[in-house]
Amino acid sequence: MTKITRSQLIDRLKTIKLLALDVDGVLTDDSIYFGPDGFEMKKFNISDGFFIVLAIRSGLQIAVVSGRHSAATDTRMKDLGVRYILQGMKNKVEMIDPLLKELNIAYSEVAFMGNELLDIPLAEKVGLPIAVADASHDYLNCVAYITSSSGGHGAVREILECYFEATGKDPKSYII
Repeated sequence: MTKITRSQLIDRLKTIKLLALDVDGVLTDDSIYFGPDGFEMKKFNISDGFFIVLAIRSGLQIAVVSGRHSAATDTRMKDLGVRYILQGMKNKVEMIDPLLKELNIAYSEVAFMGNELLDIPLAEKVGLPIAVADASHDYLNCVAYITSSSGGHGAVREILECYFEATGKDPKSYII
């Protein structure tokens, strides 16, 4: 797929109504910590989370779509106010399709950030497919835009800063 520039990304973000995010490798650095009892922990980027909160307050719909279920993801997303936490299905198109019908949003109005082979079918269907800098080679080949930041290191914030620029909204206006 032909890559777009940052200014073209900003232009494309003007029509986006939903930002869908993979979790592992996008909102995290692709690491999972397990204790001896199976307790799972993940490291989420605080700046990504802060900008997710601001974007939700500004009116952007945010959904997470993860192939595996994680209580840590549930906890963090609820803490941020993310209403649409979709987990535990390998087919992310099937997972998000009912949500798009419910919200009356077309695939062309969806931006999706992913990083791995599992994300390719959804990336190929949405209007704006995005990869984090350290995504798999195959995934990088099927997206329109690649962030300069790696997953879990501010890539989501990078895209949301562009969203605010695209919509002419000042993120500082949504700090409570």
